[in-house]
Amino acid sequence: MDSEQLLRQHGLRVTRQRLAVLAVLDEGGHPTVDEIVRRARERVGSLSTQAVYNVLTALDDVGLARRVEPSGSHARFESRTGDNHHHVVCRDCGAVEDVDCAVGEVPCLEAAQHHGFVIDEAEVTYWGRCPRCQQNPLP
Repeated sequence: MDSEQLLRQHGLRVTRQRLAVLAVLDEGGHPTVDEIVRRARERVGSLSTQAVYNVLTALDDVGLARRVEPSGSHARFESRTGDNHHHVVCRDCGAVEDVDCAVGEVPCLEAAQHHGFVIDEAEVTYWGRCPRCQQNPLP
């Protein structure tokens, strides 16, 4: 399904700003807002940072984007949604990669104590050092 159809299916108007942001997210990775702004501007020219925030909020609200906020890091966004995957974050450079949830049942949704909550998502963040930072240690 193309981006225009996807936006309409989720009740959003099709705008060049939304199409540009979706195109950036569809390239993969976990870009920050600044990266999304820069790359979206290459597609549509003038585009304010606030407009990108507004687009990202709208896309997140309908499940077309996911906000990832590793502790101590800038918010990042991705288009992979709805599958309860997790992330691994490099302590040195901040690189973020996807990690699939444990196979089989979804054990990460079985909390030892739920305090009356109906749990529908678990967010796990693994921390370590990426291969590049392992090869080039910080001084």
